[in-house]
Amino acid sequence: MLREDPDLAEAVPFEVREQAVEACIAPVLHIPRGQWSGEQTSVIRDGIGLIVLRGLLIRRVGIDGRFGAELLGEGDVLRPWQGEDAVSTFPHSTGWRVIDPVIVAVLDERVARRFAHFPELTGRLVGRALERSRNLAVSMAIHQHARVDVRLTMLFWHLADRWGRVRPDGVFVPLRLTHTVLGDLVAARRPTVSGAISRLAQAGLVAKTEDGWLLTGDPPRELLEVQDLRSGRPGEHADELA
Repeated sequence: MLREDPDLAEAVPFEVREQAVEACIAPVLHIPRGQWSGEQTSVIRDGIGLIVLRGLLIRRVGIDGRFGAELLGEGDVLRPWQGEDAVSTFPHSTGWRVIDPVIVAVLDERVARRFAHFPELTGRLVGRALERSRNLAVSMAIHQHARVDVRLTMLFWHLADRWGRVRPDGVFVPLRLTHTVLGDLVAARRPTVSGAISRLAQAGLVAKTEDGWLLTGDPPRELLEVQDLRSGRPGEHADELA
């Protein structure tokens, strides 16, 4: 497990790291592209959950025909069964879709006992769960902007923070995201997204490639403000939080 996820390995003190690498083994689950119910994982309700090792998937939540979405990838911790059967005061739908074939490590109860010998791993996993919640807060802030082209630009740069790679011609985001998926992520309809992407491409800010998206120029000012709020640094909108 720790060979597949070096960030987890770094949480363990060096003097016992090799021991942890040998001890912390976990089964894996391969999930093909397409709709996914998560039912295969219901048998590990007493374990930690799942960690994405490879691939990309999206979780959609719909209320009255309108959807919000969360993009998840390498390193994310999932518990797809948690809360799905909870009683809600208003009807809503949820669903998972695998965009790129996914491999997850199954951290069931047996694996949790192995991890317990190395308590630093618990803190690292909790940190990832908190990071997921912070990313959702950033997404909510992005949705507040009226112009879809601004939302898309902010989203691309937000994704670049995690998955982007700097190249001589810009920042490459190796995610094959369709206009429909992008629409879910910025709360806009696909035709609107297509028009906005066309305008961004004409302006030389975003380019579609075979394996992802290429960003040029600097991140939009609005995203920098959102990141200030996320990190707790005082910014020009500090008074609005009082």
